[in-house]
Amino acid sequence: MSTQEENVLWQGTPSNAINFWLNLSCLLVIPIPWALWRWIELRNHRITISSERIRITTGIFSKRSEDLELYRVRDTSFVQPLLLRFFDKGNLTLTTSDASSPSLTLHGIPATPSLRDDLRRAIEACRDRKRARVAELGGTLDTDDLIPGA
Repeated sequence: MSTQEENVLWQGTPSNAINFWLNLSCLLVIPIPWALWRWIELRNHRITISSERIRITTGIFSKRSEDLELYRVRDTSFVQPLLLRFFDKGNLTLTTSDASSPSLTLHGIPATPSLRDDLRRAIEACRDRKRARVAELGGTLDTDDLIPGA
């Protein structure tokens, strides 16, 4: 009979390296289809700014178009978050008198001052052509805030 004391040579848990391929597939397989879907969504999101209106068309399988007449735009603001500044892009928010979309934000559009100036000039020209004016009473909009021909 030996009375030697038992020594622990190693104690621990198996390395997570045995799950390397499983972990890698979870990191890559799930985000790749999501990133691919987001890329397809962005490719099928069209913004057209003309001298009369802004048309936004979205959808992959079925399309939806929304038009905003320029004479309904009351105010614009442009914000450039840090990440979008790296790409010289920004978010243009339009405050409108349109009942269906009182506020419209165009995400990731070019941050060129000429685009914003051209849009502002087009809004004013469209209002002049339509003979529309914005009427504000006491800081709030009247129910007939755009009065054509007035």
